[in-house]
Amino acid sequence: MLVDSHCHLDRLDLTEHAGSLDNALEAARGRGVGHFLCIGVSADNAGAVKALAERYEDVDCSVGIHPLDLKPGEAPAMEWLLNELNHPRVVAIGETGLDYHYEPEAAELQQASFRLHLQAANVTGKPVIVHTRGAREDTLTLLREAALPQAGVLHCFTEDWDMAKAALDLGFYISLSGIVTFRNADALRDVASKVPADRLLVETDSPYLAPIPYRGKPNLPQYVREVAEFLAMLRGESYERFAEQTSDNFKRLFPMARVKRAA
Repeated sequence: MLVDSHCHLDRLDLTEHAGSLDNALEAARGRGVGHFLCIGVSADNAGAVKALAERYEDVDCSVGIHPLDLKPGEAPAMEWLLNELNHPRVVAIGETGLDYHYEPEAAELQQASFRLHLQAANVTGKPVIVHTRGAREDTLTLLREAALPQAGVLHCFTEDWDMAKAALDLGFYISLSGIVTFRNADALRDVASKVPADRLLVETDSPYLAPIPYRGKPNLPQYVREVAEFLAMLRGESYERFAEQTSDNFKRLFPMARVKRAA
């Protein structure tokens, strides 16, 4: 069984599945995907991801504010965040983090929001899902300051081994997406070969970043199979063992998730 540890089910392009999310999830299940973590990115979609987690037994969700979804000059309110996190199907916080690649001018606001999410993680004990781009040192600094006992995951990882090692030393997991299959991703493949087996997750980040051979097309949860097969080959492992290991890792990191064992 596989787990798609990071997907945006409320944003999928469902053209391939006749506009039906039911069909898209069934297609993924048919390829061995047994669980999905649907990610919150804003106050506006918190209700949508919770509704999807309530609707499907094999879907859980997270709630948080993506750094690029922050309202200008306004960090989210802790009261709002803690209230949203109190939902039984919300198993994680985020995605949150820092993105200076697109909005370097918002660094101060992003840092304030990230700190608030990390504080909420300490209050609730729920793991945090971290987005980082162009902000390596500040991301690590804030994670060190937070010293989260339950840690979390650096999702859709695209940095180098030094950053991966620093995050692993802080107790974090590393999640890899279809980017690792891209032709120019040699440095990321080096990271993928070095991450300890018990600290690795796989994801689609769908509808974004479809893996080879679907690059340039809308991504779908069913394509997490391509990511997992590629990584298993890269690491010299059987696909079956790799899928089992990464699913076990997901359950360990997100203990509230209602992941069922494959029959």
